[in-house]
Amino acid sequence: MSTATAFAGVVMIWSTTPLAIKWSGEGPGFLFGVTGRMVLGTLLCVTLALLLRVRLPLHRRALEAYGAAALGIYGSMMCAYWAAQYVPSGVVAVIFGLAPLTVGALAAWWLDEPSFTAPKILGSLIGIAGLILIFGDMRVVGAYAPLGIAVLLLSVLLHSISSVWVKRVNHDLHALALTSGGLLVALPAYLLTWAILDGSWPEEIPLRAAGSIVYLGVIGSGLGFVLYYYALRRMQASRLALIPLITPLLAMVLGYLLNDERPQTGQLLGAALILSGLVFYEFGERLHAVLRSARMRRDGTPPG
Repeated sequence: MSTATAFAGVVMIWSTTPLAIKWSGEGPGFLFGVTGRMVLGTLLCVTLALLLRVRLPLHRRALEAYGAAALGIYGSMMCAYWAAQYVPSGVVAVIFGLAPLTVGALAAWWLDEPSFTAPKILGSLIGIAGLILIFGDMRVVGAYAPLGIAVLLLSVLLHSISSVWVKRVNHDLHALALTSGGLLVALPAYLLTWAILDGSWPEEIPLRAAGSIVYLGVIGSGLGFVLYYYALRRMQASRLALIPLITPLLAMVLGYLLNDERPQTGQLLGAALILSGLVFYEFGERLHAVLRSARMRRDGTPPG
């Protein structure tokens, strides 16, 4: 399989995930939808680990890594599923596009990575301005929409903490072992939450909801994970940074075409600002360096 194929696969899966999350809860409820997805995802990943003879170590650092991964798998996904009941799927994708900004801020504090540069600060401020626009426009859409945006932001924060925590543990785990371990830790929490807050099997599971649950469990949690790590090993991180810039646009288009989600003007302007902020955040330093080098050549000053 080519790297380009893996990259395109990740983009398509991540673009369709927000809409599938929304559909999976229509009928059986979001708790059944997310728990069913995690049951399928756990069975798939553990089965693959057994077939490929990938061990799941149980030493202290491995257990900490599983717990760190479970924070994102349970905490972040639970928040995202709840919020998807009240927020259009395209906006869900746009809000999750803020993850590189929050990961960067946490990594600077927790991993002692280089502090924010001027382009990164500018990109973050532009992204926040876009978020404010979207938040304000949500008040027109529905009573619970602003709360949905707030819970989505919590979801992004938990996802970011989980990602940075996993990196801080600095483990040497196989990617499939890490995901399987994280799912095995998170699954009991999902089952317990469903049992306490719902606990009843749905009388009817619409075909679209059932298909979405299976799609998210097998494709979203299985194939998507494999393709992402395949691409990560073979591509520069800067190339993978393009994913959060592409997926929100495709997700908004899919929501419009397949779910009759018609974004408000403020949502479109806010999405444009957030994506512009991500461009500044990811590529602003390189753009500044290119412009500086071009100016020096024009003025006859040797670069350096």
